[in-house]
Amino acid sequence: MSSEFKRVHFRYARLAVLIAFSLSSTMHAGYAREYFNPALLEVDNPTSKGTDLSAFEAGSQAPGKYRVDVIINDQMVDTREIEFKSVPSANGDEILQPCISIGLLQSYGVKTDLFPELGKEGECANLAAIPKAKAEFMFGSQKLVLSIPQAALSPQARGYVAPDMWDEGIPALLLNYSVSGDNTSSRHGEGQNSNSQYANLRPGLNLGPWRLRNYTTWNRDTSGQDKWDTVYTYVQRNIIALKSQLTMGDSSSPSDVFDSIPFRGAQLASDDDMLPDSLKGYAPVVRGIARTNAQVVIRQNGYVIYQSYVAPGAFEITDMYPTGGSGDLNVTVKEADGSEQNFVVPFASVPVLQREGHLKYSLTAGQYRSYNSEVDKTPMGQATAIYGLPHGFTLYGGFQESSPYQSIAVGVGKNMGDIGAISTDVTQAWSTPKDQAKESGQSWRIRYAKDFADTGTNFSIAGYRYSTAGYYDMQEVLDSYGDSSALQDRRRNRAEMTVSQTLGKGMGALTISGVKEDYWNSGKSMESLGLGYNNSWNGISYGLNYTYNKNGYGTGDNSDTQYDKDQIFAFNISIPLDRFLSNTYASYSLNTSKEGNTTHTVGMNGSAMEGNALSWNVQQGYGTDGVGNSGNVNADYRGTYGEMNGGYSYDNNSERMNYGISGGILAHENGVTFAQPFGETIALVKAPGAKGVEVSNQTGVSTDFRGYTVVSNISPYRKNDIALDTESMPDDVELELTTKTVIPTRGAVVRAEYKANVGMRILMTLIRANGQPVPFGATVTVDGDNTAQGFIVGDAGQVYLSGLNEQGNLHVLWGKGSNEQCHVAFNNSKVKDQNSVATVTESCN
Repeated sequence: MSSEFKRVHFRYARLAVLIAFSLSSTMHAGYAREYFNPALLEVDNPTSKGTDLSAFEAGSQAPGKYRVDVIINDQMVDTREIEFKSVPSANGDEILQPCISIGLLQSYGVKTDLFPELGKEGECANLAAIPKAKAEFMFGSQKLVLSIPQAALSPQARGYVAPDMWDEGIPALLLNYSVSGDNTSSRHGEGQNSNSQYANLRPGLNLGPWRLRNYTTWNRDTSGQDKWDTVYTYVQRNIIALKSQLTMGDSSSPSDVFDSIPFRGAQLASDDDMLPDSLKGYAPVVRGIARTNAQVVIRQNGYVIYQSYVAPGAFEITDMYPTGGSGDLNVTVKEADGSEQNFVVPFASVPVLQREGHLKYSLTAGQYRSYNSEVDKTPMGQATAIYGLPHGFTLYGGFQESSPYQSIAVGVGKNMGDIGAISTDVTQAWSTPKDQAKESGQSWRIRYAKDFADTGTNFSIAGYRYSTAGYYDMQEVLDSYGDSSALQDRRRNRAEMTVSQTLGKGMGALTISGVKEDYWNSGKSMESLGLGYNNSWNGISYGLNYTYNKNGYGTGDNSDTQYDKDQIFAFNISIPLDRFLSNTYASYSLNTSKEGNTTHTVGMNGSAMEGNALSWNVQQGYGTDGVGNSGNVNADYRGTYGEMNGGYSYDNNSERMNYGISGGILAHENGVTFAQPFGETIALVKAPGAKGVEVSNQTGVSTDFRGYTVVSNISPYRKNDIALDTESMPDDVELELTTKTVIPTRGAVVRAEYKANVGMRILMTLIRANGQPVPFGATVTVDGDNTAQGFIVGDAGQVYLSGLNEQGNLHVLWGKGSNEQCHVAFNNSKVKDQNSVATVTESCN
């Protein structure tokens, strides 16, 4: 037998003896805790004696703060950092138990008042005070599992988030801005050159629960005339105990009982978003068809609230900023040839319904606020209430009061189950318009809504309203004191409807919307109708759209009434080109108007750059009957610091350059952050040093050069998970956690803070003075960084280190004795330019 064979045979025999010994040493106590004999590590590395692995026995972990998912009776209720303390178990082992406050248990629905022995607020609650309650920390999955008897829990609705968990946010200054404009020049010496600019500014201030907001618009026309308008200025805060919002300044009253009234004063009104989703009882989409490269201007209550540019064909506007009030949207489509389309998009509420026992209310007092500066600032007040009754009934009503106007309303709503929901009400008003005798009248209204799941039919709005000759609403009467024409167009009848219908699998969907009005003492009338059909097949989408607008003008005698009619039909189809160009589509559209003019347009559109931040489209059109050629090029870029768009278009009569830039600026205690336009409620991502990291599901949003950015459109009073994309992180950045959960109140700026390890990534082999590697299981920490986590040494003395500076010192520990630790002074200047993980060997003395 060779010496080599004997050596190998002895080596495995020794291993077998060691395994047998380790098993026998633990099997004599059948229920003793698991024990790993570190002698096994010395089989191939005899110098690794004395490695202290006690911290890893029985799965025990060091006390401290851990971010965990909190699960109560198999339902996840929270994700947060919780402190865990080491306490002795029944069998004498040390286990980790959570330190949870009384208030946090209350937020989870625990009836803490029933268990006085839980302890005092500010201390760790004694869960043993609740019979049969227990807590288990599952370290491997970072879950805290609480088992609490159902009798100790309050019943909670689905989607409930306890108010104690709502975050009022940080102090901050905000500015939303949007600037757009166009330069139009005539072609062939026909027509006039023109240019216009439009801007809106929405500054704000957050201090604790208080929100200060302003909305100011600016217009400049071709003649150079500037016009500034302040749409609103107000301060607002939530009143959590009342599930309400207190608003002081310029705002608009609710429109569920009366028509919305702009006011300057104070309002206390219910905020249903504070309720769980399962207990909650609308900005409309503007659709139309443009014949040419057109400008779309949308007004509400006399103010211009939106302005944009669209290409020929069907368009859809879904990104209007909320104005804080309601009222029909008056849409003007200014065509390139100077003609205009005008139509109305109803801004109405669905039937008034509330759950049984729930009260929704509003109290408003102040001065009437009109876009006409000559209108007297008349004091006014309004109160409304809506209450849910048993058996699906809802009772609602209210009153309005000012010196020349009083009204009272009462109504009832009914949930009729399978056939939908309906509400009807009547308003009695007493009015004294300027220079007129006092009059009285009534207005009757009925509204209906239903989503027929079986047939795929959805009535979003179906309503009808009739007003008698002596009925005026408050806005008409108050406007009459500053505008002699305010009473010329008093509404008599109004009918409105929005219906969507799915036509079965593969058959597409049909949408219908319409509104019709006529007026007292005038031949004026208005009709708008829109029809749309959309479908897709194998990625190819197509649609048919039709609009009809009819406006009547006259003195009230039908014989002299004149009508302005406009009808447009459009067809469009979009074909993906993924086989040739990713994220690119080819398109064709056909537009024809009532005059018989027809335009054919072909084009391409798509998205590009990282995260599809750049969207673009190119179109070329040809028109019959003298319309001639037309074309346009447009691009929109959404980046870290804002959004930019621009375009060029031309037709037979003119050519236009349009441009725009928008964004948000947030000033906070950590500096100033530039971002895309803000929503109402936002989150500040704070990851210092982690630049260029993208936010998941947010187009073009990534951290700036300091590691900050803003995430918009998060839901108030709800859990919002904000995740950073690990694939976009630089090579020298690692995050301890990549997802944070925030629960903001309305209008809050909440901070989502991430711990970033910024620095070099090193795979370091540690060699002791005796030439042997540092033992397996040793802990490595960076001197001077008390917050840094420890790194564990693996086989052959290798340890992975992240977030290292170019120079520094390491402390290595594998036991309690002075000879069971060493120090490393490292200098990684030679490998600092490496993008990937660098490999080095260092002496540990």
